[in-house]
Amino acid sequence: MTSSSVHEPPQRSRFVDRELAAEAVAMALPLLEAAMRHPEYGDSGFLHIVVLNPAVTPTDGSFDDAILYEHSIGDRSRWDADYAGFAHAKARLSWRHQQDSAVIQKLRPYSVREGDTTLWGSVALDGIVVGVSGAFPWFDEAYSAIIAVCLRALAKQRADRAAQP
Repeated sequence: MTSSSVHEPPQRSRFVDRELAAEAVAMALPLLEAAMRHPEYGDSGFLHIVVLNPAVTPTDGSFDDAILYEHSIGDRSRWDADYAGFAHAKARLSWRHQQDSAVIQKLRPYSVREGDTTLWGSVALDGIVVGVSGAFPWFDEAYSAIIAVCLRALAKQRADRAAQP
């Protein structure tokens, strides 16, 4: 079972919207759903994804304002942990610093604030922030990166089509 939710962002990106974020997640879903069936990639069997609006920075609005799209894999009523909360916390860290959460946790621990998560598994790719939780952190990071790269490609495609006469 999977579930999705969308949020209305306060700022609009010219080429990225919630539909494009949903399309990027949909592109990655076959890989993610297959991976969730293998305990060596993440033993929970669940995953939560949060995609942030690249047009909303910490100076433009709150973290909640920046949430563009979310998607869950697995029956949320059976979750053994707050995977959505973990994905949000990871994404918040990447959003605030515009760096992957692993970089912040491992190479810049001095920038971690009281109350910040010590988990990692989110990415910041050219202003696109995606957080994932439910797998092992190295796979959460990989899944975040896959979605971010898909979103970047879709945005470039949309921009190219808009430039065509």
